[in-house]
Amino acid sequence: MTTQMNRRGMLMVIGGLALVGLVAAAPGDASVDTNRTTQLTFSKPFSLPGVTLAAGTYIFERASESAIEVVRVSSGDRRFVYYMGFTQLVEKPRGVTSPITFGEAPAGSAIPVREWYPAGTSTGHRFVYR
Repeated sequence: MTTQMNRRGMLMVIGGLALVGLVAAAPGDASVDTNRTTQLTFSKPFSLPGVTLAAGTYIFERASESAIEVVRVSSGDRRFVYYMGFTQLVEKPRGVTSPITFGEAPAGSAIPVREWYPAGTSTGHRFVYR
């Protein structure tokens, strides 16, 4: 009986460790972090450094937590990435309520996105045009 109890106890310990391993290896919450992702719909063409995009819905997001200055802009369904590049981190000016600001463009040209401010943050991303 003691051997059977030791075997049962050992199996319970191994099973518990396996369960802990599965929980630790499971991915975290797959939901989008709203502090670094913004879905925007544009009614007219707009530009980012090196690309002009048609009117439509796009997702602006920080590409990673470790390099927050890298921004990725993809289609609304995330199937296509249209832009990924370094930005300058800037403080969000007081009174700015829009998630993006625009630069100037000649008449008939796509208006450039100047800055993007993720919701709930005090810093934004200034796109670098050369």
